[in-house]
Amino acid sequence: MTVVRASSVQLSPVLYSREGTIEKVIAKIHELRKQGVQFATFPETVVPYYPYFSIVQSGYQILRGREFLKLLDQSVTVPSLATEAIGKACRQAGVVVSIGVNERDGGTLYNTHLLFDADGTLIQRRRKMTPTHYERMIWGQGDGSGLRTVDSKVARIGMF
Repeated sequence: MTVVRASSVQLSPVLYSREGTIEKVIAKIHELRKQGVQFATFPETVVPYYPYFSIVQSGYQILRGREFLKLLDQSVTVPSLATEAIGKACRQAGVVVSIGVNERDGGTLYNTHLLFDADGTLIQRRRKMTPTHYERMIWGQGDGSGLRTVDSKVARIGMF
């Protein structure tokens, strides 16, 4: 039996800053490697941040408000400098990383989890298929294409 040292990371984002949050993520990846971690998973939509405003605002306020536009502006496109920076950190540290991002694809946002192998390659992208309740005002529906398992340096991994 193969033993994999894994870590579930709780990390507060730098509010309104994709780059600031990614800097924290990268520092944490390097810290985890020093602790012998081989696989790390980060929270849902930690980059740039979870849209808590959607819990307290009406649908009209969300779609017409500044908070949604800030989130749209700071969200991650795939591929981008943001994903390249995370991949580079994974390669340098030799750690497999699963991380949640607000993904911007055209004019739609998705609640997406990205999986980077220890060599920095993006090996999986899974969009949340059915956002729940107020999340539907923020994220589009995923298509299920990410519901599969992939081989990584540490194990075969699936994200749901």
